[in-house]
Amino acid sequence: MGDRAAGKSSSGNTILGREEFDLKTSAQCVRRHGEVADRHITVIEAPGWWSNDTVEKSPELLKQEIVLSVSLCPPGPHAVLLIIDVSYRFKKTERKALQDHLDLLSERVWSHTIVLFTRGDSLLDTSIEQYIESEGQDLQRLLDKCGNRFHVLNNLNRSDDTQIKELLEKIEETVAQNNGRHFEIDRKILQEVEERRRAEEERAEERRKRMKKRRENIRSQMSDAQHLSELRIVLMGYREAGKSSSGNIILGREEFDLKTSAQCVRRHGEVADRHITVIEAPGWWMNYTVEKSPELLKQEIVLRVSLCPPGPHAVLLIIPVDTRFKETERKALQDHLDLLSERVWSHTIVLFTHGDSLLDTSIEQYIESEGQDLQRLLDKCGNRYHVLNNLNRSDDTQIKELLEKIEETVALNYGRHFEMDGRKEAEERLDKWRLQTMSGAEGSDSRSVGSSGYSSFRSRSGAEPVFSSSRSRDSSHTSYESGAIKRHNSIDLPPPIMSGDERSDTRSVGSSGSVQLTVH
Repeated sequence: MGDRAAGKSSSGNTILGREEFDLKTSAQCVRRHGEVADRHITVIEAPGWWSNDTVEKSPELLKQEIVLSVSLCPPGPHAVLLIIDVSYRFKKTERKALQDHLDLLSERVWSHTIVLFTRGDSLLDTSIEQYIESEGQDLQRLLDKCGNRFHVLNNLNRSDDTQIKELLEKIEETVAQNNGRHFEIDRKILQEVEERRRAEEERAEERRKRMKKRRENIRSQMSDAQHLSELRIVLMGYREAGKSSSGNIILGREEFDLKTSAQCVRRHGEVADRHITVIEAPGWWMNYTVEKSPELLKQEIVLRVSLCPPGPHAVLLIIPVDTRFKETERKALQDHLDLLSERVWSHTIVLFTHGDSLLDTSIEQYIESEGQDLQRLLDKCGNRYHVLNNLNRSDDTQIKELLEKIEETVALNYGRHFEMDGRKEAEERLDKWRLQTMSGAEGSDSRSVGSSGYSSFRSRSGAEPVFSSSRSRDSSHTSYESGAIKRHNSIDLPPPIMSGDERSDTRSVGSSGSVQLTVH
C-alpha cells in the first residue's frame, strides 16, 4: 500500500524477482505469485492515492479496493507493506494520507504493518536510521503506529537477494509478534463493502444497457443529413482536469499546450472525415465557486462561444475519474457552466478523463460508486457522457464514438447548435456576478465598469490597470492579424493565445462592442 508514485509496482517486482507488476497506475488491486527463498509468495498491490490527498478526496472505488485487497489472499495477509519513497520529504500531509487510508482496514492492521522505504539507492552512505531521525516527528509518529518495523529497498539493485531475504524474515518476525496469526479484517466491514460493490455493479449494468438502448434509438431516427461534416466543440473544466490533453487526443496531434492559460485557445483539424474546431476555455481552481473566479476568466467563459460561429455543437465538461467527485466540485462545475445560461445543459456531454486508470472497471461502475453529486450533474445534461483513455491515443475508436455522441446530441436538439444569449443578456449575466464579487471587504481593488459592461481593473493608487496576462496592454484592444498588430479604441478584452501559424484565429472588437472574427 502507498501513494501512486511511491514505488509499489517496482517493489512487487523486486520481491518476486521478475516483472510481474505493470508500472502504470491502476484503480484496481493486482495479485501475483512466485517462489522466493523457498517460500510461496503472494503479493497484492492495492491502488494508490495522490500523495497528499486525504481519504475524503480519494474516489469511492479506490477506497473499496483497499478494503477488498485483504480478501484476495485468504484467509488474510501476513503483512501489509506501507511504501514510502525516501527521495521525497515526508510531511504531515503524507502521514495523514497514509494513516487515514490504512485505517480503512481498522486499527488492528497496524500490528501487521511494516514500513518499506523505497529508492534506498538515493541514500548513498546515509543509513536508514539517520534518514528517519532527520525527517522528524511525522515520520517517527507513523513508525510508532506500526511498532517501529521498517525495511529499506534498493529497487535498482535486484541482484542483491539478501535485501529480500531479510524482508521476508522481518515479515516472519511480525507474524510471530502476532502469535502466529495473519491479519484478518472485521467481517462486518468486508461484508458491507462487498454488498455495496455488488449493488453498484448491478446498477452500473442497468445504466450501461439503458444508455446503449437510448443511443441505438437516437441513431435509428437520425437521417443521413444529421451526420455532420463539421463539428464545433468547447472544452470546459477545472484546472488540471485534462482539457488540453483531451483536445490533443480529439485532434490526433499536439495542438494544445499543457500549460495553464487564462484565455481561450482555438485549434482546428480533420478527424474521421469531419472538420473539427476545438476551443479550450480557461479552467478554475477545482473547488472554487464562481464568485471566487477572476473576472477575466468569467468573461472568457461567456465570450468563448463566439470563437466558433454560429456556435458550438457541444460543450464537453471534463472530469477526471482518479479523484473524488463531491458537492464542492459539482457546484463549481454547475455554476461556471450556468454563466452560459440554463440552455447550455442540453448541449453538454460529460467527458471523463484518465480512463486508463479504470482498467476493467466500467465507467458506469465509477458513476454509481461516486454517488449522488456526480449523478445529479449527469442528470443536468441528460446523462450524456463518454470516457477517454488519455494514454492510448492510437485507439481512434474512442474519438469516433465521441464524435457520434456529439452528433446524437445535435439531433436531440433538433439539429441546432448551442446559441448564446444576445450581447446584452451576456453582459447582464456578467454584471450579476460582478455585483456579487464587488461587495467584498474594504481595501480591495476597485473595478470600474464601462458602458460596454466589461470591467477594467485599477489599483487604489490610480496606477495603470493590472491584468492577469504577462502581456502589457493599454486601454485600446490589440488584435493580431497575419503578424501585424492593429489597435482599436475599444473595450478592454483579452486577446486569444495565438498558435503562431496559419491556423491561428484573430478576434477583434470594434467600437460597437460586437465581437468580429477573422479566420485565416
